[in-house]
Amino acid sequence: SLGTMLLLAPLVGRLPEATLAAVVIVYSVSLIKPAEFLAILGIRRTEFIWALVALAGVVALGTLQGIVVAIVVSMLALAYQTSDPPVYKLARKPGTNVFRPQSDAHPHDETVPGLLMLRPEGRVYFVNARRIGHKLRPMILHDKPKVVALDLTAVSDMEYTALHMLTDAERVLREEDGVMLWLIGMNPDVLDMVRRSALGQTLTHERMFFTMDLAAVRFQTEHADAVWGPVTQPGTPPPESRPPG
Repeated sequence: SLGTMLLLAPLVGRLPEATLAAVVIVYSVSLIKPAEFLAILGIRRTEFIWALVALAGVVALGTLQGIVVAIVVSMLALAYQTSDPPVYKLARKPGTNVFRPQSDAHPHDETVPGLLMLRPEGRVYFVNARRIGHKLRPMILHDKPKVVALDLTAVSDMEYTALHMLTDAERVLREEDGVMLWLIGMNPDVLDMVRRSALGQTLTHERMFFTMDLAAVRFQTEHADAVWGPVTQPGTPPPESRPPG
């Protein structure tokens, strides 16, 4: 191919610009595959938008500039996603120790009255900590639980600022609302940080558990009337989630 380019370069150089443009357009059109765009749209809407931005950027600004625009847009989108993480209300799959987000797809999943099981997902840091708190608060006020079991198995990291906010939230729940906060399933790094903090000194090992199942057993031990039952409370707000796209 290199030899062909060297041999044909003098001839190609003499072609009118319009002819060269037509050659480039014909070649470029073959690179655009609508089926691929539709496949992306059917799976993940966000990445479909990124693909359209990249296409528009390349067409309007040129290849390099268009790719740079697509990268910047995708980074901004990722930053927004991490700033607004989902928080799920959990229920137990009947007869198992599997805890999953409450959903109309699982109408027979069970909860224990008085135990509110919540699961935030993603890294918790100063940008999203307050937003997570704003999502948790309405769920707590609605259910009026005795214990909030916060499942942190999906939290990869917790920044000091977020830990400080969680410490304040635990104090407010305990002193003003009479609600106990339990932490569940922390990874080794998060667990070590919590243990060395004021929050860890407040919770002690009595309010930190390896699994949600252990926490539920402990709650039932302390509350004889707490039994598993289907999620049938009228007016229960839908579990918090963000569309996958």
